[in-house]
Amino acid sequence: MSAVCSVALMGLVGHVVEIEAWVGGGHPRTQLVGLPDAALSESQHRCRAAVSSCNMEWPDRLVTINLTPASLPKGGSHYDLGVAVAVLLATRAGGDVRPEALGRTVLLGELGLDGRVRPVRGLLPALLSAVEHGFEQAVVPAAQLGEANLVRGITVWGVETLLDVVGLLRGEPVHVPAQRRSEPPDPPRRLDLLDVVGQAHAKRVLEVAAAGRHHLFLYGPPGVGKTMLAERLPTILPDLTDAEALEVMALRSLADQEVADRLDLRPPYAAPHHSASAPSVVGGGPRLAKPGAVSLAHRGVLFLDEAPEFQTTVLESLRVPLERGEIVLSRSEGPVTYPARFQLVLAANPCPCGNATTPGAECTCTPTAIRRYSARLSGPVLDRIDLQYRLPPMTRSILARDLPPGETSAVVLERVVAARDRQAARLRGTGWRTNGEVTGSFLRRHQPIPDGTEVLDEASRRGTLSARGIDKVLKVSWTLADLDGVDVPTRDHVHEAFQLRRGEGGW
Repeated sequence: MSAVCSVALMGLVGHVVEIEAWVGGGHPRTQLVGLPDAALSESQHRCRAAVSSCNMEWPDRLVTINLTPASLPKGGSHYDLGVAVAVLLATRAGGDVRPEALGRTVLLGELGLDGRVRPVRGLLPALLSAVEHGFEQAVVPAAQLGEANLVRGITVWGVETLLDVVGLLRGEPVHVPAQRRSEPPDPPRRLDLLDVVGQAHAKRVLEVAAAGRHHLFLYGPPGVGKTMLAERLPTILPDLTDAEALEVMALRSLADQEVADRLDLRPPYAAPHHSASAPSVVGGGPRLAKPGAVSLAHRGVLFLDEAPEFQTTVLESLRVPLERGEIVLSRSEGPVTYPARFQLVLAANPCPCGNATTPGAECTCTPTAIRRYSARLSGPVLDRIDLQYRLPPMTRSILARDLPPGETSAVVLERVVAARDRQAARLRGTGWRTNGEVTGSFLRRHQPIPDGTEVLDEASRRGTLSARGIDKVLKVSWTLADLDGVDVPTRDHVHEAFQLRRGEGGW
């Protein structure tokens, strides 16, 4: 009997899986046990063909392959390499192999029928989990060596074929394939706030949202710049830390997206179409669910354009991640948790035709259709949005040469970084870094209550502002103070935050 190790992923959490192989008497067949899914159950056929293609023999006896712990669901094709190596070690089919050469090693890779080792999904989070469990080495597909080298604290061997692994077991010098550094294509023209003509107040609101990591709702007639502003929000967000960037790239690896061989420090941006299904937005799929757009936007921006056109189930499913910063997907094998600390930006027209609030334009929608359209964004969802702003129609032609020039994203980013630094210093030791993350109880108990809150009491008495809404106003007022470089929000900051909470003109 022999055993090697691999990693099973439940979300971003990895569990060490020991692959045991036992070869004995009985009718020649191969059986795989340990709660494998369909892709893993087919592994025995791929491994047998790969071993034969490499001029080695698969046992012509009963082969039992056990994946422990047996109670843990296992899925995916990345176990292929471990299954094949476990059988080769059990039969010494690879010649003078030395099991001790593996040491504390995990094996990850899919096998082709010709013995090639192919890339697998979730390699980055699997290696991160292996490091947490004390593994010192890993054998991975050569095509993913650049991705694997992003993980610190583990020695990684990239192999192109099963024979390369056999050579490693024999103690032969390991051929390290030349890393194919991915050369990014010519980048598209960089987006910039300078592209947005006019809408100076809307740009101010966008800056406030970026400085405090506040959720934002933009509404107004078509063509006033809602989408342009949302697309340029990432350009005024600070870079991620190395740990945050690695977490974001691990989620991309789980979603089977291409992962570069260098850290991408820019915040991610996800903008699913309004026809997207609930699993594609929040995550899902059979058995071990994949991350959705809310997780792929983790540490970045999630933009829902034409928000009322999204399915009601999609919009309502945003409630929990907006508050907790994570999404829990329940499956029969157990819950899967993915981080989802995104910054939400919603955009909507005032009515289905878009002309309800545009002076001089003719709205073709009935009052019932307008009410039904606006009701698609429920009160509980809007109550979780910090900032609401109605973009007015352009009153002057964008071709007018006397329009005041705007600021570049780089200039605004400097102010956002300075405000974020003030927040980080004030929140040091709390686990939070921005005003949008803190709880209302923390603000009320551990921070000075600013002047001007009587307007919030009056709104609460009238029922136009919830307890959550009061907390949102306080958070925004602190962000406004951070942008102005003052230690405590003033009355003007509170009143401006209250206006931004209510939105101009209502929804």
